[in-house]
Amino acid sequence: MKTHELVIEMKMLERRLTLYEEKYGVLSENFYQALMSGQLERYDEFDETRADFSKWKGIYETWRRRKGKYDVQIKKQDILDSLRFQPTY
Repeated sequence: MKTHELVIEMKMLERRLTLYEEKYGVLSENFYQALMSGQLERYDEFDETRADFSKWKGIYETWRRRKGKYDVQIKKQDILDSLRFQPTY
């Protein structure tokens, strides 16, 4: 996947993450840490939160993988090679 494709995909994922962050009032990073450390187990009994948390976790993990790939790619190349110039409309 090219650098600009990773940026586009990460931004789409971030928009989805924002919905959960606004709904539950915490950033995805903090949610993920709490979920992985078992602090959110008591919410497993509620269908809505269980479904939301599962989706939120999946989106966040996908975002992290894309961010990792982006970081590796951007370090390997000159930033000027990554810039895309779009025509002005």
